[in-house]
Amino acid sequence: MTRRYFGTDGIRGTVGQAPITPDFVMRLAHAVGRVLRQTEKHPVVLIGKDTRISGYMLESALESGFNSAGVDVVLLGPVPTPAVAYLTRAQRASLGVVISASHNPYEDNGIKFFSAKGTKLSDEWETKVETLLDEPPVWVSSADLGKAKRLDDAAGRYIEFCKSTFSNDFTLKGMKIVVDAANGAAYQIAPKVFHELGADVIAIGCSPDGLNINKGVGATHPEALVAAVKQHGADYGIALDGDADRLQVVDNTGRLYNGDELLYLMVSDRIARDEVVPGVVGTLMTNMAVEVALKRKGIEFIRSKVGDRYVLEALLEKSWLLGGEGSGHLLALDKHTTGDGLISALQVLQACVATGQTMSQLLAEVTLFPQVLINVRIAKDQNWQDSPQLAAAIQAVEAELADTGRVLIRASGTEPLVRVMVEAKDLGMAQRCAEKMAATLRQ
Repeated sequence: MTRRYFGTDGIRGTVGQAPITPDFVMRLAHAVGRVLRQTEKHPVVLIGKDTRISGYMLESALESGFNSAGVDVVLLGPVPTPAVAYLTRAQRASLGVVISASHNPYEDNGIKFFSAKGTKLSDEWETKVETLLDEPPVWVSSADLGKAKRLDDAAGRYIEFCKSTFSNDFTLKGMKIVVDAANGAAYQIAPKVFHELGADVIAIGCSPDGLNINKGVGATHPEALVAAVKQHGADYGIALDGDADRLQVVDNTGRLYNGDELLYLMVSDRIARDEVVPGVVGTLMTNMAVEVALKRKGIEFIRSKVGDRYVLEALLEKSWLLGGEGSGHLLALDKHTTGDGLISALQVLQACVATGQTMSQLLAEVTLFPQVLINVRIAKDQNWQDSPQLAAAIQAVEAELADTGRVLIRASGTEPLVRVMVEAKDLGMAQRCAEKMAATLRQ
């Protein structure tokens, strides 16, 4: 069965337009509640959210839907997506729910779910939910209705968890760090984590008003972080996205490091500490330079589909620990069950503190191949996959690149976009080839 609502990261869209409407979200929670009650008599669900103004409305709709299906709800308030994953596991809840559209603007929102183990749920589970969405609701009796309450100090519990992943042998004392929370879910939590580990923290993007999440700040707009690091003479800059599951890092020169480089740094740090790293999972978008550098170290590298859930699936299948995406979704499964921007940042900083080296020194072996990514907006019913003109353009570009680069064209899982990516040793060639295919798509 093809999923109609769930994308690569839950259900997402523009607020007020299907499916991100209160009536649908209530039906969704009711359907999820019915799925949970197939295996549990009285399930408990945790609900966290980011700072979008629409979060209040969707939170109420979720609460009603779950309660009507006989499911208890625990409200966490604004907390990062990975905090919901952690607290779901720590509280022995049946399910974790996040209200967030991650790096999207405030007009969008979404719903995503975590299992009782703090992991993303399977495609099969999502299909089961979608099947029940087509059925009439089955209201429980008044005596069986669910209740709702708030969890005191959800943020404080998560702060302590993040700090526990940073070695007790090290401190961030003497380090000045700019922390950019994208006016999102980690706006209170992120500065405290680094401050409590000893750093002198300058906070930006930590003043949400419901409308400014990801607006000119955060991991998707790192220019604000670069400017702040230079202005304050900081040692490092840490940028998260709206729900704090992705990361970008800036060093004291203003140089920006993406997820591919940070993943390689985390792997190298483990090897330097004589830990065994049998393999690493990237995605179809991971820079070839990382793959080449890892293979030089004798480490197996495989690519999953784009999306941190697919990276996680590949890691679990291989029983490996480390993986991630260039966007900054990084996984260290011995630290957390899901991608976590704060914990990943701490792993990177710990490597720098432990070695006394800068990030540029730690990444001296990796020179990224230029990548050009062009997003082409398409009509929802546009059948671009079967275009003979596009197929011919791809064939011509691949012949031109030969073995010095690669092409990837894929649909976005969250927006009506086709992403055209070309990677080559020469930037001019990558740009020219990407524009050629993008122009063909627009036609």
